[in-house]
Amino acid sequence: MTLDTHVRLRLGALELDLELTAPPGELVVVVGPNGAGKTTLLRALAGLQPLDAGHVTLDGVALDDADAGVLVPPERRPVGIVYQDGLLFPHLSALENVAFGLRSRGVGRGEARRQAAGWLRRVGLAGREHTRPGELSGGQAQRVALARALAPQPRLLLLDEPLAALDATTRAEVRRDLRRHLDSYDGVRILVTHDPLEALALATTIVVIEDGRVVQSGPPDEVRGRPRSRYVADLVGVNLLEGTVRGHDVVLRSGARLTVADVPSPGDVLAVLHPRAVALHRGERPAGSPRNVWEGTVGALDFEGDRVRVRLDGPVPLVAEVTPAAVHDLGVEEGSTLWASVKATEIAVYPA
Repeated sequence: MTLDTHVRLRLGALELDLELTAPPGELVVVVGPNGAGKTTLLRALAGLQPLDAGHVTLDGVALDDADAGVLVPPERRPVGIVYQDGLLFPHLSALENVAFGLRSRGVGRGEARRQAAGWLRRVGLAGREHTRPGELSGGQAQRVALARALAPQPRLLLLDEPLAALDATTRAEVRRDLRRHLDSYDGVRILVTHDPLEALALATTIVVIEDGRVVQSGPPDEVRGRPRSRYVADLVGVNLLEGTVRGHDVVLRSGARLTVADVPSPGDVLAVLHPRAVALHRGERPAGSPRNVWEGTVGALDFEGDRVRVRLDGPVPLVAEVTPAAVHDLGVEEGSTLWASVKATEIAVYPA
């Protein structure tokens, strides 16, 4: 049971043109900036947005083939969908909402209610069968929406930012439950999210979409370790620099040079370094072992728990991650001038 698709369509200013293959047993998480085409992709897979060209094939069966004139309507596709806000029917109880998905597949009323009750027990909502959506918490409502999508045993499950509307505490709890239920589901699973923690915690494969195209795809560790665009680097929280190998250095677009420990083959490369590898200094240029030292101006300070991310603007734009105590001791503030140093061994370089 494998999803194989080539989606080509134009919707307003968006031109979507991408290929995606998703085998069962993997959770494919699709990420990308606003307007990249993530939700439009899900709508195309669900049959809610016709293709201009291309195909959607599930387990060898064509659900959409623009060239052959095949277009299976949404209600006849073996697809379950969970949206950000759940989209539960407000006038129906939790039990009736879950049973609706089964009834729409032809299951009789009594059997649909029996199976729906079982699914509510599985998602931890036993005893809330007769509760309407307006009386449920956000997390409970999303569990009902997940049960409604899974109850008909779809071959393809689409999740469009299912945790985005929840507060931080509830999101963490529902994320754990979601992972457990998805692990027990044997169909094809595709989840869209903006949350890097969600993507890295849930995905077996991450697919990055920008401007309607796939720019990177792979396991979370590979995407984290070798980002291929500025968006991906920001998503996983690292610095990404573009340059060209010249001798034993990497020359950046600005003309600044990086000294690296392992020099790759000549050509265009990407260099990645973690913000925690960037040391900050005030006053005179620091002396010592680091061969990469640059001056920069503090552009922004972002306080995140027990760490502070300091953005430095200059010939080598960087983000450094330090403690609040270091910010205080160095007198760091927006507009101040600092030196940044990075050891050559802390920079990973790979072909662009």
